[in-house]
Amino acid sequence: MAYKRRGEEVSVGSNIKFLRMMKGLSQEELAERVNVTKSMISQIERGTKNLTMELSVELARELGCDIRDFVK
Repeated sequence: MAYKRRGEEVSVGSNIKFLRMMKGLSQEELAERVNVTKSMISQIERGTKNLTMELSVELARELGCDIRDFVK
């Protein structure tokens, strides 16, 4: 699913990547914090893996945001 931000198309995955990078976390660090593999974080950011509600909540907690920020 893609959304628009400042005239460009963005996805949930790209928003998660942006938030992760703003927190200064690597994919590996974030993966360890939410108990998934680095590969899964990469797949989520590329949009090839869907999020569960549980993982969405955990990612939001670790990224210091609300899950609604994933779709803004």
